[in-house]
Amino acid sequence: QVQLVESGGGSVQAGGSLRLSCEASGYTSNYNCMGWFRQAPGKEREGVAVIDSYGRTSYTDSVKGRFTISKDNAKNTLYLQMNSLKPEDTAMYYCAAGDFYCPTVPPGRFFGVWGQGTLVTVSS
Repeated sequence: QVQLVESGGGSVQAGGSLRLSCEASGYTSNYNCMGWFRQAPGKEREGVAVIDSYGRTSYTDSVKGRFTISKDNAKNTLYLQMNSLKPEDTAMYYCAAGDFYCPTVPPGRFFGVWGQGTLVTVSS
């Protein structure tokens, strides 16, 4: 069973940066798609960025040019570098793993494994 543990959330002022990490443990080789999702209070879960085993990445429009998803296979760790943060980026951020390839950001319901989340708060 794969387990995902996120870290790196916190509070930052608008324009600042944070880097989220998601460490995976267990049998991860079948999980070809890794992604970041977020959910703000009162809003639906939103896909933020994904990366697959081919190294293809995809982002939701609102974060393009500001966020970068990457992974370190040797460390079994997924990252999300977030720059130029805005108050509207405030949300709980979740790491997810799926056993499919993802050239685009798929709906969250496709993912079978989720982390517990890490909170990002951006103040104006």
